[in-house]
Amino acid sequence: MFGVKSDSMSTRGLAAVFHEVGRPLELRTSDLPELDTGEALVKITCATVCGSDVHTMRGARPVGGPTVLGHEIVGCIAALPDTGPDVCDVNGKSLAVGDRVTWAVGASCGECRLCRQGIPQKCDALFKYGHETVTRSLFSGGFAEFCHLQRGTAIIHVPDTVPDVVACPASCATATVAAAVRVASGCQAKSVLIQGAGMLGLTAAAMARAQGATEVIVSDVSKSRLQRCVDFGASRTVHVGDDPQRLATVVDEMTASRGVDVIFEMSGAVAAIEQSPALLGIGGQLVLVGSVFPTRAAQLSPEMLVRKLIRIEGVHNYTPVDLTMAMDFLSTDGNRFPFQTLVDMEFALPDINQALGIIFDQTPIRAACRVR
Repeated sequence: MFGVKSDSMSTRGLAAVFHEVGRPLELRTSDLPELDTGEALVKITCATVCGSDVHTMRGARPVGGPTVLGHEIVGCIAALPDTGPDVCDVNGKSLAVGDRVTWAVGASCGECRLCRQGIPQKCDALFKYGHETVTRSLFSGGFAEFCHLQRGTAIIHVPDTVPDVVACPASCATATVAAAVRVASGCQAKSVLIQGAGMLGLTAAAMARAQGATEVIVSDVSKSRLQRCVDFGASRTVHVGDDPQRLATVVDEMTASRGVDVIFEMSGAVAAIEQSPALLGIGGQLVLVGSVFPTRAAQLSPEMLVRKLIRIEGVHNYTPVDLTMAMDFLSTDGNRFPFQTLVDMEFALPDINQALGIIFDQTPIRAACRVR
């Protein structure tokens, strides 16, 4: 049963369904789901288009369709179950109709071996928003009017001071960066190199600067993307498109030839990964985040890794702790950096197919789907 809900809430909703590459999204209206214990229904207000959504629609990331894409979402609680215990946020606070929220990209069981090991994002029974087939749940992605939150979803309140377009990536890029920073034991008093100046890289630069990094170097093959980096906390930007060795020169210059303490590899470029050990100082750490698509194998020198005591960590998605850290960062330090400017275009849900044509052509860092 729907349970507690808004008096004005519709019983049907619109969703944009992805079937296959090259086919327009199908705008489908369907009945809203009934809620079981621990679930919630959210009226979506905004969803941003992640780079992985674009990769899926262009065929670079296989996803079994039909599905409703979109996993960077903000909305308001529209309905809660009328039986069972209260549905709570990650801090144990009971949710109520009208609460403005965002949530983790996946819902986990909390009981399997991986959940017990503290990596719920790899749960054996993971339900992933923006990735599920519509046969399992039509309202499971952001490009829709509603989202059906499953039991086991880490839900977090969004402060009024954080705009929709800033809050949406909290459940993807911002929380993923928070996980990477946590794995690196923070950035305070460390020299940091960030490879890749997309949403992940810019967010990492801002978070490193906010935590008190001594140097924040950002590299990318795109000059236009590097132009934004200084506003997001970079002390130096390096264009590596025509001369990758330029980065080594800058790192030597800015660290007195000691090498950086931490590298956040956000680009997924194999050449950048292969160059990383030489750029790290003794005891340095390489955190791999951007390598989420098949590539050739990277060639690294085991001797260099051993002699320099280098640690390599992989980060994929995040835990509820990281989502909380992401929202705390946006609410306390977000205003120091122009996150709103990263959304280069906005469109209404019914216009999504026309908007995607522009997105494919112009590749904005983020575009926002406004759901009225």
